[in-house]
Amino acid sequence: MTQVAYQINERRNKDILKHDEHWDLTTADQKLALYDLHRFGYRLLFVRHMLTGPVAVISQQDDIAAIYADGEVDLRPKITLRDIH
Repeated sequence: MTQVAYQINERRNKDILKHDEHWDLTTADQKLALYDLHRFGYRLLFVRHMLTGPVAVISQQDDIAAIYADGEVDLRPKITLRDIH
């Protein structure tokens, strides 16, 4: 790994939030939607802040979904996750 790539990797690892910290970033509507989806096996991966508000990214095995700030669930979001391995 080159020095620059190593520094970027170190910086990313420092920015990783714990599950509880992501949970605290969600809105009440997102929490309610995730409670409903939890029974189908969905779990919270992370939360990203967008201009329209926080977007909770969730998964069920290999399926990715998004919950928007108002609680709207998108089971087919146009999200590409990068492989960090």
